[in-house]
Amino acid sequence: MALVLSGLLGSIVTAAAGRTYPVGDAGYINGPHGRLSAVLQLPKGFDPAKDKCTLVILMHGVMSHKNIVPMPRIARKMVKAGYAVLRFDFNAQGKSDGDLMKCTVPSEIDDARSVYDYARTLPFVDKIVLAGHSQGGAVAGMLAGRLAAEGRAPDALVLLAPGGAIKDFALQGSFLGVHCDPVDPPESVRVYWYKFSREYILTAQTLPIYEESALYSGPVCIIHGTTDRIIPLEYSAKYREIYPGCEYVEIPGERHLLTNHPSKVGSAIIAFLDRLFSHPVS
Repeated sequence: MALVLSGLLGSIVTAAAGRTYPVGDAGYINGPHGRLSAVLQLPKGFDPAKDKCTLVILMHGVMSHKNIVPMPRIARKMVKAGYAVLRFDFNAQGKSDGDLMKCTVPSEIDDARSVYDYARTLPFVDKIVLAGHSQGGAVAGMLAGRLAAEGRAPDALVLLAPGGAIKDFALQGSFLGVHCDPVDPPESVRVYWYKFSREYILTAQTLPIYEESALYSGPVCIIHGTTDRIIPLEYSAKYREIYPGCEYVEIPGERHLLTNHPSKVGSAIIAFLDRLFSHPVS
């Protein structure tokens, strides 16, 4: 319940250091399952008509959306550091179109691909970073691998308490203390206000999370809190095995929603990106 209350309280959107930029059609990007609600924030003083910048695509976790912690806090920190941030709601979540009973990890990977393709059309974007929290981290890693296999990989990857555990959760039929038959799951499993569909559970059981993610060989940063009770540290250890040269940051006392030490989380991301891109805005 503490997790739920923390998420709900965190849904209040805080103002970014810079300003928002018009996205797609009235704040929506066309996705394979309908419109995806999105917000693009630019650094203060950035002129999209003549300047170039590094863009961070930020992906939220399951049972969440773009305006729930830690998304707004991370976005604000990135923008203040000179990075543009594009955050969006996956299909059937937040303000995006879609049917929750048809929402799966593969459908979210398709959503993220549409957002990535859109970002590549922006004339002021120089480099693109995929960043994801929890299930959004699993999505970001798998998409990075697929894009790398196509010869159009992102320039960096940031995984925040990445959700490599979702396959095991589905195989066990266990979701935040709610259990079901993993072999023959019901049409939906209700967890607090959210519903995991039968399709979600069955597709999650076969996800090649680490196999696809391993296809990406670019710069990777993994950040995980030591007191995360949702995604154990062992799952980040598996990501470290497939990304042997990655930068890994463990934050003592940090939980899954990254609310205990948000400044440390933001600083770790910025330090990683700054080492790669000495001039996020040019």
